[in-house]
Amino acid sequence: MAKKAKQKKVLFISSIGGHLTQLLQLKPLFEKYEYHLVTEKSSITEELKKDHPTSLLVYGARNYPVSYFFKFAFNCMKSLVIFLRERPDVVVTTGVHTAVPMCYIAKLFGKKVIFIESFAKTTTPTLSGRMVYPIADLFIVQWESMKKVYPKAVYGGSIY
Repeated sequence: MAKKAKQKKVLFISSIGGHLTQLLQLKPLFEKYEYHLVTEKSSITEELKKDHPTSLLVYGARNYPVSYFFKFAFNCMKSLVIFLRERPDVVVTTGVHTAVPMCYIAKLFGKKVIFIESFAKTTTPTLSGRMVYPIADLFIVQWESMKKVYPKAVYGGSIY
């Protein structure tokens, strides 16, 4: 009897809000792969745990720079712990700040990174997009016009 091929494990990560809404549009992929969701903790995201394997990071808004620095540092360490526990083959993200450390951790361990630039961006890049673009194995834009900003990107159309 032949061994069954190992199913790829995919870690889906984004911050809360519109980025998470976009990420959840990829639900059909959840059935195709072993998966784990990572986002920021809130009353809304606590509900995700009922239906999906989920880890939550600390929410930190950049408009409070001092506390954001400490929360970001904590999230970097927690991201490493989550990565080591989950051992994904691929990290898929729609951004933003919460996702950047996980992308770099994945690359450090030789894993694939897929970044989907925000639907809201039609002519200018996000900060997280600029940071992840150089290391992404696949960088997807949702508007043709964004190929001018990210020449090596793939136009994937809207995920909505």
